Amino acid sequence: MIAFLSSFFIIFVIILILVVASMWVLYEKAGEPGWATIVPIYNIITLLKIVGKPWWWFLLMMIPYVGAIWSIWSLNLFIAKFGKGPGYTIGCIFLPFVFFPVLAFSSDTRFEDDLSDTIDNW
Repeated sequence: MIAFLSSFFIIFVIILILVVASMWVLYEKAGEPGWATIVPIYNIITLLKIVGKPWWWFLLMMIPYVGAIWSIWSLNLFIAKFGKGPGYTIGCIFLPFVFFPVLAFSSDTRFEDDLSDTIDNW
C-alpha cells in the first residue's frame, strides 16, 4: 500500500512539474516573467494581463460555481493568444499534462497579441 501511494505521489509530482514548466515557457513567450507561474494569485493576475482583461476578473473567478465559467473563459483567451481554438482549450482542461507541454515546447507556437485572425477562424 505504501509503495502504491509513494509511486502515485512521484507520478503526480512529475506531472505537476511538467505543467508548471510548460506554463513558465508560455508566460515567457507572452512577454511576462516565467516565475509568475509559481506565485499564487499573482499567476492569475498575470494571465489576465496577458489576455487583456482587468484584474477584478480574479474576484469573479473566486465566486463558487460561476467562477469556473470565468476561469475557463480566461484560459480560452490565453490559448487563443497562441493561435489555438476552443478544442485545444478543452484539451488543456482535461489533459493539461499533454496539451500544455505540446503548446509550450512546440517550435511553431508563437504569441499573437492581436486575436482578430484567430477568433475569425473559429
